[in-house]
Amino acid sequence: MNIKLGASLLSWITPLWNAEAGKYAIEKTAQAGFDLIEILLPDSMDFDSAEVKKQLRKNDLEAVCSLNLPKEAHIAFYPKTAEKLIKKAIDTVHELETSLLAGVLHGGIGVFSGKPLTENEKDIIAEVWCNVADYARNKNISIAIEPINRYESYVCNTAENVLELIKKTGRDNLFLHLDTFHMNIEESNFYDPIISAGKILKHIHVTESHRGMLGEGTVNWNEFFSALKQINFEGNLVLENFSSSVPGMQEKVSLWQKSPYNAQELAEGSLAFLKKHFKN
Repeated sequence: MNIKLGASLLSWITPLWNAEAGKYAIEKTAQAGFDLIEILLPDSMDFDSAEVKKQLRKNDLEAVCSLNLPKEAHIAFYPKTAEKLIKKAIDTVHELETSLLAGVLHGGIGVFSGKPLTENEKDIIAEVWCNVADYARNKNISIAIEPINRYESYVCNTAENVLELIKKTGRDNLFLHLDTFHMNIEESNFYDPIISAGKILKHIHVTESHRGMLGEGTVNWNEFFSALKQINFEGNLVLENFSSSVPGMQEKVSLWQKSPYNAQELAEGSLAFLKKHFKN
């Protein structure tokens, strides 16, 4: 398996991007021994790609980018706004000289219609995905889409939901981005969705059921790693657990309980957990 281990920006700072915080997250990710950092792009796209690229090179760190659509860019309601924002994100990925945009790219987080996703909404989403996939192809960029749980979206909750819409587009640079926290809520197990996706699975957020230390929650890691080995997974495993030791994090991600570990302990302990599993 060709796997790169990474940490999310959110392992170190809140989602509110600024240059100083970003530099801190890059340095901490490199010092902890990760291969790459996942940079959650700000909705404003106020982002100095040239400076970030310098910081990455200085710390000998690779990067991938992610974008979580805000409420005002919910594709089914505002397709033109969403398409424009995703294309701006693709431009940023290109400027950073990296090749993947991941994240919640099916709908705005926290937006609900009050009903299940309709066929008309699927058509609207597929059309936007076709347009952004074609735009990304011209820059040699892949897009990986993350299903999230029912309390945050009605659009794509499972791997199957995303795979169905990808198939509808017919584009081969669209991939699946899984997250073990959301899988723990929405999937029947941690094996079948990975097997079903196969080579369409490109990017994974590894996090516990309670967003804490890997191995101390209810995620079935044996099933998870067994499935990755079965499909000979080639992609990124990015740590996305949260610590209340990060100022402002509790309010931003609804982490109301005090974490037993600070951000550094959580990152280093979880990385050791991942490496141990790959040695077995």
